[in-house]
Amino acid sequence: MATYAIGDIQGCFDSLQNLLAACAFDPTKDRLWLVGDLVNRGPKSLETLRLIKSFGDSAITVLGNHDLYLLMVAEGGAKFRGKDDTLDDVLNAPDRDELLDWLRRQPLCHVEGDYCLVHAGLLPQWSAKYARELAREVEAKLQGKDYPEFVRNLWGSEPAAWDDDLKGWARLRVIVNAMTRMRFCTKKGLMEFKVKGKLANAPAGYLPWFDVPDRKSAGSILVTGHWSALGLRITQNQLALDSGCLWGGHLTAVRLEDRRVFQVDCSPAEVQPLKR
Repeated sequence: MATYAIGDIQGCFDSLQNLLAACAFDPTKDRLWLVGDLVNRGPKSLETLRLIKSFGDSAITVLGNHDLYLLMVAEGGAKFRGKDDTLDDVLNAPDRDELLDWLRRQPLCHVEGDYCLVHAGLLPQWSAKYARELAREVEAKLQGKDYPEFVRNLWGSEPAAWDDDLKGWARLRVIVNAMTRMRFCTKKGLMEFKVKGKLANAPAGYLPWFDVPDRKSAGSILVTGHWSALGLRITQNQLALDSGCLWGGHLTAVRLEDRRVFQVDCSPAEVQPLKR
């Protein structure tokens, strides 16, 4: 049995199929770990959701910001941001409700052994164990009766820092934003959401979240995506797997047992104009 961790797919279904073939993935004995952002911007979000869902327990996916955006749009918690969104096929599909119900029941982060699978990252105050506890608070809302109200209150970037005393929507919003949107933060965990791109773009006083000294998750191996400009980054305690497939880069998998890297070029029909 092998476990393949795969970077952001974002509706690049053909590239995913090619990568699974390159890995010789067998859902009867192997597992997939997906860093989130299964959907949007690429042309085949619907096919991607259907395929991952069909793998059942052989695939573990955490939620990314684009996945949550789909859930928000479906419940009226957000409007389409522009012509680059490619979610209509999902929203108009005959199995829409079944797919969205499956999606909202996926975890915000997954902790197993020394590994923590999360879309963006963890704030410096959070160990992987504590992050998993916080994720359960969000998952309870996503999977509960007040789910529509939750996703209608999810949009926004404030508050931008964690406080153990936070309550209500503000508390849940910080947890979600850290785990699905964060790139840069201060040593005290104040997040910045406007700046993207390369590490050199860090605003004054901010660091890439994984470079914050003494962050409490440093003893775990974080498997992440979200940051296409970062590219494939493999260190002792991080596997950053968003290698920009959507933007003409690669779709990447790392076999966790031996860290062997598998990559395929983005399928030409799926390449989008570069925007960062």
